[in-house]
Amino acid sequence: MPLIAAPMSPSASHTASTVQNTATARRIAGLLLDQGAVRLRPQAPFTWASGWKSPIYCDNRLLLSNPAARKAVAGGLVDGFRAAFGEATADCTVAGVATAGIAHGLLVAEALDLPFAYVRAKAKGHGMGNQIEGRLPEGKPVLVVEDLVSTGGSSLAAVQALRDAGAEVLGMGAIFTYGFPQALDAFRQAECPWFTLSDYHHLIAEALERGTVKSEDQALLNAWREDPAAWGQ
Repeated sequence: MPLIAAPMSPSASHTASTVQNTATARRIAGLLLDQGAVRLRPQAPFTWASGWKSPIYCDNRLLLSNPAARKAVAGGLVDGFRAAFGEATADCTVAGVATAGIAHGLLVAEALDLPFAYVRAKAKGHGMGNQIEGRLPEGKPVLVVEDLVSTGGSSLAAVQALRDAGAEVLGMGAIFTYGFPQALDAFRQAECPWFTLSDYHHLIAEALERGTVKSEDQALLNAWREDPAAWGQ
């Protein structure tokens, strides 16, 4: 599977994967389940802020509470950036996407011995009115760290804020994605390379193997992934 999502046609986007490889994806999926960072309730769905009904809820902040889990995630992101961009990572700034991407981004910056900054959802309404916190040398390359990609809107808003500030965004690394076609298309249109450590497909495979969810729930889980806005209505 490709490390970086390649350009694709909208009709083919639902089959694309952004994970590094199956072994990494299953290992990170296991960590997400072990730490309760992902919860699956196909028979008692969650309600997202958008109003969508969902059989899955993800909170990657919980990974930070376990030293082994957070080190594994940081190591996976570091390996991903190095594989994707090679020696270019030596002269980068790492930027975390607020708020959940901040801590994971800082861990990556520490591991790579690079400067760190983070991007707010919007500029502050007081003080200096910053949207980007930390030093961001104009024209220097940036590696963006995100915790979760759903539709890609907030992630790409951070990418655009960095570009507007004069940064060259090399690409984004994220812990997990639901793999929605609209996210794949949005990153393609924004010409932003990206990879994830795991995704919905590999998470469900891991959960089924563990017995976390029942085999008879697989069709229900797959149906949500295909049409999350209409699922549960």
